[in-house]
Amino acid sequence: MGDRIKKLKKIRIHREGTEELLYTLFAIIAIGVILWRSFDTPIPFILFIAVFGLSWLLMLNFYRCPIRYFASDTEKTVVAPADGRIVVLEEATEDEYFHDRRLLISIFMSPLNVHANWFPVDGRVKFVHHQDGNYHKAWLPKASEENEHADIMIETPDGQDVLVRQIAGAMARRIVTYAKEQEDCYIDEHLGFIKLGSRVDVYLPLGSKPEVKMGQPTTGDQTVIARLP
Repeated sequence: MGDRIKKLKKIRIHREGTEELLYTLFAIIAIGVILWRSFDTPIPFILFIAVFGLSWLLMLNFYRCPIRYFASDTEKTVVAPADGRIVVLEEATEDEYFHDRRLLISIFMSPLNVHANWFPVDGRVKFVHHQDGNYHKAWLPKASEENEHADIMIETPDGQDVLVRQIAGAMARRIVTYAKEQEDCYIDEHLGFIKLGSRVDVYLPLGSKPEVKMGQPTTGDQTVIARLP
């Protein structure tokens, strides 16, 4: 596709979490001040800061937004769209759009993972479709079809279709998708964000060569998960 256009947002904390982190921090500070002034002993203050300070740091980790650059050639390359681990690596029938067999690679994101999502391939977004649904545990097979999810179909420069599915998990209640229909998309760009435990499925043409194994950890926008045929 020639020189790739990089429209990276240089942010360290994801915009989806900025308000939550600020409001929570202000609340912790306010309650901490009240506890410090209300008791003769510092024990209530120390316990409160220890518990809620740690919780805030976990939230901060969750909303991290690493600035990453894929250093290699992107032609026919499929990179991990998310941090996590491989929970599905198999041929599967996709009946909603393709109505044929595809190579399915699924990445499960725990609440401790960064939850920003990246485009796995260069190309053009053909459509974006959001589907309401249930909230099964994200690693279960039925989660792919029955859970709330957002589908992003991407046509690569050589005409191959790649389906990316953002799936809400048992705790996740919000899927954010930045992909827009008919816009060019590139590896290194953010595709979206999913709050709390969740999963991303990638459906690839048969003949694609997997570059990962079951249970392998992945780093979004860095780990090569497959090569297109």
